[in-house]
Amino acid sequence: MNRDLTISEKLEKELSLKELQIKSLLTITQAINDNVSTEGLFNMYRSFLSWEMGIDKMILFVKGEDSWQTATDINVDQEYHTTLIEECLQYNRLHTVKEEDHSHIKLFDIIIPVFHKSYAIAYALIGGIKEKEDIYNKIQFITTITNIIAVAIENKRLFKKQIEQEKLNKELELAKEFQQRLIPENIPQSKFYEVETYYKPHFNIGGDYIDFMKFSENRFAVVIADISGKGVAAALLMSNFQAMLQSLIFQYRDLETFVFALNQAVYRITKSDKFITFFIAEIDTEKKELRYINAGHYPPLLFNDGQMQELKTGSTVIGAFEKLPFINEEKIKLAPNAFLFCFTDGLVDIQNEAGEYFEEDKLKEFIYKNKDKPLVEFNNKLIETVEAFKGEREYVDDIALLTTKVI
Repeated sequence: MNRDLTISEKLEKELSLKELQIKSLLTITQAINDNVSTEGLFNMYRSFLSWEMGIDKMILFVKGEDSWQTATDINVDQEYHTTLIEECLQYNRLHTVKEEDHSHIKLFDIIIPVFHKSYAIAYALIGGIKEKEDIYNKIQFITTITNIIAVAIENKRLFKKQIEQEKLNKELELAKEFQQRLIPENIPQSKFYEVETYYKPHFNIGGDYIDFMKFSENRFAVVIADISGKGVAAALLMSNFQAMLQSLIFQYRDLETFVFALNQAVYRITKSDKFITFFIAEIDTEKKELRYINAGHYPPLLFNDGQMQELKTGSTVIGAFEKLPFINEEKIKLAPNAFLFCFTDGLVDIQNEAGEYFEEDKLKEFIYKNKDKPLVEFNNKLIETVEAFKGEREYVDDIALLTTKVI
């Protein structure tokens, strides 16, 4: 009779445990289906282990974007966390803690690793269950719950990352389309001059800017700029910059006043958080005259009357200061077939596999040899030369070329 009662009590306890397990599984599954927050799921996990499983000590680590993080714990000192996760990383299956394990690990009974495909996404350390009944069933069920929670959290993380990536891709696509509209595609040609451009953004969205403004049949301006930053923010600033530039350029007869006003307009938007390196050259083909201002941009190269000249005169970068500390304009008399080459620093920042840069001397040598070619051919051959020079090395920045010849 007593033996039958004992069996009956044992079966009743097992049934009670199974009912508890089923109830807990349903509760957690429902919470996952209801899209309960990550914090909410961790709290449920902690409460389940503490109150329903009677666990005395627990810590759950989850893999973040760049590092392991403590998701939740029961009675584990903060000072142990770093050592614990470092020790856990060696395990890829359920581990029963042994005497030879690290002293901090011996505070627990088991380590439960959770893997997604081939990489670990969570580790749970459970303690305080050794002397309790139904240890095997409890460990098995704790392992199941840990896996369910960890995988649910990982799916949330991946889903959030996917949403953010899709949003970023849409923003980048919009910015790319926006930017392409700002770069002039067809520059009107003349019997007095030629102007050609080339633009290669780095990672699709760049901060380089090229423009052309025609004032009359014999007078025009070319502009090249490099906006600090990349992506959507740079594209939006570029849009504002183009609008301000094309509005102001026709209001002022002299370049110094124009650059002064342009800087103030840009500063009102950026408040010095971003800046723009900027070069503008106004060319009069009838007077054979070039006037320019260089505001912190990499000096363009002018091949004129058999000499190569770096165009450095000007000011500091646009948008960094409310008022430019100085502005200087230089005027140059142009000889027949004067050749102006403007570029952004992405060109000279290119390195080959030996770590050598495509330095200015190489660029000057290329201009000497190829300046008489049609400008489209000149630009294309320069890019081919750069490609051959860099080998397998990646581009590190945008590349913008603006090539002008005064006939």
